[in-house]
Amino acid sequence: MTLTPAPEPVVPRPGPEIRPTATGHRAPESPHGPDADADAGPDTGLGRDLDLGPDTGPGPLLPRAVCEAALTALLLFLVVTAVRWLVGPDPGAAAARPAVLGAAVGTLLALFMVSPPGRCSGGHLNPAVSLALWRLGVFPGREVVPYAVAQLAGSVFGVWCAGLVWGPVTARPPVRHASVRADPAWGDAAVLAAEAGVLAGSTLMLAVLLASPGGRRVLPYAVGLTTALVIGVLGPLSGGSANPARQFGPALLAGDTGRLWVYVLGPALGAVLGAWLAGRTGLRRTAG
Repeated sequence: MTLTPAPEPVVPRPGPEIRPTATGHRAPESPHGPDADADAGPDTGLGRDLDLGPDTGPGPLLPRAVCEAALTALLLFLVVTAVRWLVGPDPGAAAARPAVLGAAVGTLLALFMVSPPGRCSGGHLNPAVSLALWRLGVFPGREVVPYAVAQLAGSVFGVWCAGLVWGPVTARPPVRHASVRADPAWGDAAVLAAEAGVLAGSTLMLAVLLASPGGRRVLPYAVGLTTALVIGVLGPLSGGSANPARQFGPALLAGDTGRLWVYVLGPALGAVLGAWLAGRTGLRRTAG
């Protein structure tokens, strides 16, 4: 008689536990526990929340900050270029300049936000937006300052490059490196209130759009349209900057720093105010 050895017991190999999902399919559980995904932390900004690609989380800070600096530099280079050609060749077209410039800048912002560098960094291009996203709980607070430094440095570099390309005409009136100036009838308090009000409203808009996948998909175009309207309407009145990086480089190179503090402080105050209002209405996550 032949003896057949008993089969060896099957020892399951180590691996992720399989658990059912809400839809009836089975998915692997994270090796860090069932709550690991919930503790993954906030996203890094706007571009990664747009459902435009495979980006699933924040990458290293340095390449994202470099993208912010590069996009801001390109934006300011193109702004100075647009102002140079809008102001220089036809001084009689003053009434149309804010609308044309607003449309150009709004379009550029939307394109930059959906571009690969914009998706890498989040496409803020505005220190006040980085601050607002932090206070809304969708951007790490420790990265606000590096982003702001990158954006302001990009602003200076972009304006400087425009001066190299277009020559001394960019430094002389009426171009003056595209530095914005309020109507003489507008005092510091009025300009500060306008800048803060624009950012407060924009922050509330961000909070609403970031609350749903559909809103995230249209967010770049909403930001572009809002920017175009702000420049077109408020440009001849308060200057319509609504972005410390928009005025920082032009004001420094033009020596027009008397009201620079207004264009830096106003948007920052508006970002904080808008996030506070979003919290009062239940739209804000816990800021990290």
